[in-house]
Amino acid sequence: MATLKPIITIAFLLLGLNLFAQQSGAVKGKVIDKSTKQVLPFATIEIVNMAKGTITDTLGNFSFLNVAEGLYSITINSVGYQQQRVNDVRVIRNKVSYIEIELQDASQSLSAVTVNGFKFENNPALPVSAYSFSREEISRNPGAQGDIFRAIGMLPGVSSSGGAFSAIAVRGQGTRDNVYMVDDIPVFSLAHLEGSPNGFNDPNGGRFSIFAPRVINSAVFQGGDFSAAYGRRSASYLGLTIKEGNKESFTIDGQLDLMGGTINYDGPSYLFKNTSLFISARTQNIGNVVKIANLQDLGIPKYQDFIFKSTTQINERNKLSIIAIYSPETFVRDTSNVRADKNLNNLFTLNRKSNQTILGLNLLSLTSKSSNWKNGLYYNSTHTTNTYGNSFPLTDKEGVLIPGSIIPFEDGIKKIDYKEYTVGYRSIFSKFFEDKSKLTLGVEFDKSALTNNRKLSRTDTSYVFSTTDYRPNPTTYYALILPQFFNADYNNSAYNASAYIDYSFPLLKKLTVNAGLRYDYTGFTKQSSIAPRLSGSYQFDEQQSLNFSTGIYYQDPLYSEIADQPQGNTLKNQRVIEAIAGYKYHFNSSLKLTVEGWYKKLDHLLVRPVSGSAEQNSNGTGSASGFDINLTKRLSQNFHGQIGYSYMLSKRNDNDGLGDYNYTFSQPNQVNFLLSYKAGQHWLLATKFRYATGKPTYDYIVHKNVLNNSNEIRYSQEITTQGTKRLTDFISLDVRVDYNFKIKGIALNAFVDIADVNNRKNAYQESFNPITGKTFYEGISIFPSFGLKFQF
Repeated sequence: MATLKPIITIAFLLLGLNLFAQQSGAVKGKVIDKSTKQVLPFATIEIVNMAKGTITDTLGNFSFLNVAEGLYSITINSVGYQQQRVNDVRVIRNKVSYIEIELQDASQSLSAVTVNGFKFENNPALPVSAYSFSREEISRNPGAQGDIFRAIGMLPGVSSSGGAFSAIAVRGQGTRDNVYMVDDIPVFSLAHLEGSPNGFNDPNGGRFSIFAPRVINSAVFQGGDFSAAYGRRSASYLGLTIKEGNKESFTIDGQLDLMGGTINYDGPSYLFKNTSLFISARTQNIGNVVKIANLQDLGIPKYQDFIFKSTTQINERNKLSIIAIYSPETFVRDTSNVRADKNLNNLFTLNRKSNQTILGLNLLSLTSKSSNWKNGLYYNSTHTTNTYGNSFPLTDKEGVLIPGSIIPFEDGIKKIDYKEYTVGYRSIFSKFFEDKSKLTLGVEFDKSALTNNRKLSRTDTSYVFSTTDYRPNPTTYYALILPQFFNADYNNSAYNASAYIDYSFPLLKKLTVNAGLRYDYTGFTKQSSIAPRLSGSYQFDEQQSLNFSTGIYYQDPLYSEIADQPQGNTLKNQRVIEAIAGYKYHFNSSLKLTVEGWYKKLDHLLVRPVSGSAEQNSNGTGSASGFDINLTKRLSQNFHGQIGYSYMLSKRNDNDGLGDYNYTFSQPNQVNFLLSYKAGQHWLLATKFRYATGKPTYDYIVHKNVLNNSNEIRYSQEITTQGTKRLTDFISLDVRVDYNFKIKGIALNAFVDIADVNNRKNAYQESFNPITGKTFYEGISIFPSFGLKFQF
């Protein structure tokens, strides 16, 4: 936080020079075709509830001058395109608000399309399970605290681990099975605080995303049936766009909250012509939340995020964007945190340092009036060091800490130093035809390098083991974790290559067919794969359509899993065969009903045969199926909301003789409800309710005094079956209240955002305490935040 104070001070001094400014500003922008990226002349632009209207010029530009300070909605119409409405355009005195608007062309069968609330979703090339979020919808999502992943966590078919994690698992698969694209750059991880005390990947994913509130300008999510342009992950597609800088005038905005602060610059570069900048800096310390929520046993995580994006309009046909993201973090858990846990459930200590770097360069070229060519270079790197230890509290025979005793501990039992980097190139050519068909051709090449040094300093004891685990002495009711099964010294690199073709074309009068084919070569698995995909949309009329799809998706193992393997152990690419059918009905311009059923067959899933061992194989199989019903009200005028129900089953089989079991994210019944309402000029009120069937857990046997030592009684847990029991159901009620006001030209927003306001602990897993012999549930309950946002 200290690093932000000088920046904030300078910003307020700059503000003082502008207090004499007039009480009005301006709105300028450009309208372009979403597909071809060509400018749209003669589009009609209107400010809602004001007698102000204009049309775009031959270059697609428009402007409104002398607009009074405030929040406005703008509608955009153009012949042959879907009407669009942009909400919450903020006008600040003596400033120019600049917006670049993309219009989706109308389906060939529709004469007058006005589904302005679903500008990205009303596209026959997209599945029913496509959802989009605006910047304001992300910001207003209660309990999300501006985190895009926590906002997405309530979509149909999406499972999350509750308030403790922000990662998403989609339609019966895992948190690391999703395609993530940031400004058309492929990224495998976008989270802080990943990993678990055992030294392996945590299936629940990360706890916070690397994006501060209001950094993401828009998000497009597809729960399946994504095109051949995206691969190497198999569950879902999430495309994120970082906000572009204002080309006309600068604004500075930020947020001070319970966990820290954020400050953003949005404006021209003032160094290079036609170049705008968006710069964001955030620092977060979870210590204050930990104290308020009485969670001192968790430890203290801290993280920062620095984001830079420049956009340059080189000429009428070429646009260049550059992004840079740097996200360091630390996480310390020591014996003071062990002592804060009165039940002594978690005895591990941890010292973690990690940083992630993302660099990207994208050039969009308009090669003709009906084609464009995107070229991108990117670089991703991660470096993580973890030092795990254990503590040995002195307890009585009941497992209670002896008052006043010092807690002995051993540091550095496990040490992990992991590095990975990827440097790559993407090239995509798109051609649009007069009959509304579209052809996309693309190639991608990258080189990835991995370094993994894992070391277990001594033989360790695990008091949790599986019946199938090998034990030299069957009468020993605990497992020994041996260094030779944990240690790794991996240093290798590999090349990957992909090529794909997508062709979308109208067939008959109301049917649009999308056919795709993708080829991948993955160097670490030494595999080539061909993945065909086929989907279609039948438009009954202007309001309703039927969608269907089928396809094959391949997914290479996580790089961290590859780097864990002993020499010579090569894992295989996972394969998913998917089929989807859905129905969509638009009641009006911003209200949509979707119903969708889906089925997946999964092969070559990763399996860890021995607990505590790094070695895995690809012998797992499985299936997942379900259906979703969702009613969405997009943001227009004063309110937006959503209500949905999902039924979902996911089965796995490790082919170890124990048969099928319920997978971690198999949660059959899910109900989500969201309502956000703008009350007058000042108040925003929002609430969100989520319910999900409890996550699967296991059956077990508890063994007593397994060390055969009356002075150090230890219990152990033998897991006998997987996925046969369930944790308690997930129930959470989130609320958010915003109050908007102004002081001398500064737009201010005071907010309170509380996840799980009913303070009900939602468990994400069941764990075992070897001191007491009892199981306990890991999870958090109420997670509050409050603060002040500013903009000038």
